[in-house]
Amino acid sequence: MSDFTHLAISASDESKGLVHKMREIVDGKVEMETNSNKDLLNISIGDPTFFGNLPVHQVMKEAVKEVVDSDNFNGYGPAHGLLCARQAVAKHYTTPEAPLTEDDIIITCGCAGAIEYCFTVFGNSGQNILVPSPIHPLDCCVTASRGLKLKFYQLLPDRQWEADVDQMDQLIDTDTVAIVVVNPSNPCGSVYSKQHLLDILAVAEKHSLPIIADEIYSDLVFKGQHSYPIATLSKNVPILSCGGMAKKYLVPGWRVGWILIHDRHDRFKKEVVPSLIKVSRKSLGITTLVQAALPKILDTVPKSYYENIMSLVEANANIAYGELSVVGGLTPVMPSGALYMMVGVELSKFPHINTTVEFMKKLMSEESVYIMCGECFRFPGFIRLVLLIPNDKMKLACDRIREFCGRHYVECI
Repeated sequence: MSDFTHLAISASDESKGLVHKMREIVDGKVEMETNSNKDLLNISIGDPTFFGNLPVHQVMKEAVKEVVDSDNFNGYGPAHGLLCARQAVAKHYTTPEAPLTEDDIIITCGCAGAIEYCFTVFGNSGQNILVPSPIHPLDCCVTASRGLKLKFYQLLPDRQWEADVDQMDQLIDTDTVAIVVVNPSNPCGSVYSKQHLLDILAVAEKHSLPIIADEIYSDLVFKGQHSYPIATLSKNVPILSCGGMAKKYLVPGWRVGWILIHDRHDRFKKEVVPSLIKVSRKSLGITTLVQAALPKILDTVPKSYYENIMSLVEANANIAYGELSVVGGLTPVMPSGALYMMVGVELSKFPHINTTVEFMKKLMSEESVYIMCGECFRFPGFIRLVLLIPNDKMKLACDRIREFCGRHYVECI
């Protein structure tokens, strides 16, 4: 018998090729040091639970406790979601312009699961999907596992991160199967106007393409702003809208998301909808406890709950924009919603820092401020700040960033 105890066991090419740049950093694969003399200020990831300043609404806790105590939801549920959960989501998001019933809802493992389902049903190996750049790294990770190609249309920082619609139109070819639209945007914090969404819809209609709409931040906008669910503006373009509980209800760990199926002219009916249900069966369904709590949560948690969250986020955006606008080498782009701000870094002014990855690491080691580098979003030359931290800590983080830049900034080289 041969001795194989020292032989490495091979993994699949697909699994070895999966890269989620942000998670590699957050999970510690990318080594970073902190300044032990300064408390860590983490404004790197959109986890609203990190600082403990944003408590879960009491109604949500009660709803889950009631479900647990009922002993009625301990078994398997339908893979595509409990009927009561699908009815609750449909009721919450239906509009006269884009009506929904329980048959138009798929419950998923978070919004990330919703996006993965959509990518799975639309694309075969060798085909392509149009996605924005900057882009959340999840989309790149999902497509790598499917053999799909991504084609990137640019978001324009000097136009408040609007999509380059002309470029989008030119990128489409016979292998393009869908267009991804993220609004409000992670990582940019932009909120598209009604007209801009109509312009995007016109491109999709011209090429007879469906839209995958990542709208998990749809209600999270600043005062005076309005986010339009793109399905409410569409007459002919079919849309799969992805959302979930993670951001609006401050519970990313509960892992409940959904797909809203807006099937214009029954173009999804024959193949896409049945395939979504088939894809859902791979996981045997999502946690039944939180699903069963959804009716009470969606009906009872007041609008003021997430409006108060956005008041904190908007205040932090104003702090960061005001503080960083006067820092040499930095150009913040003021957001209009979501939980984030992108800040341009003029690397030529920092001669000892070659990339925003290095900027991130040095800022961490010298000032214990944890931001996310633009390379994670396929957008070097920028950094992303998360705006969920308490206001006083945001001010402190900006002070440290200003001190850091002051040490490394050189006006002329």
